[in-house]
Amino acid sequence: MADVTAGAVYVDGTNAVPPTVEADETGPIALNGESATAAGCTQAQLRRFIKSRPYVPMHELRRRFELNGAADEVTAIPTPQGRVYVGLPGRESEFIAELARTGDIGLELSHDPPVPIVIGVYAMRPVSR
Repeated sequence: MADVTAGAVYVDGTNAVPPTVEADETGPIALNGESATAAGCTQAQLRRFIKSRPYVPMHELRRRFELNGAADEVTAIPTPQGRVYVGLPGRESEFIAELARTGDIGLELSHDPPVPIVIGVYAMRPVSR
């Protein structure tokens, strides 16, 4: 069995496979039998969706693109202000990191409690049409 959590860190500090996901040599498989990686988005789709709204909470990105990872799955991404954590699967977290690095989006961090975890994103520049 392949490790489904490569690069993932859970809130409790473990790297355990979440109970709702199985894995084989082809990658994660959701309990309904469909590939867990079948859902998702491209970086362009993510950028377009974020720029179409003034603010997007992280749970809305998960719902919109069916990013059904573990509930406590987070991925660390580097930013100019230091490392922050994004509650998305690794691939989509890297998309967020790249969009933030290029100045396309801003990251809203939790203020209560003050921890470096992203709770939402917003467009930094208007969409050019």
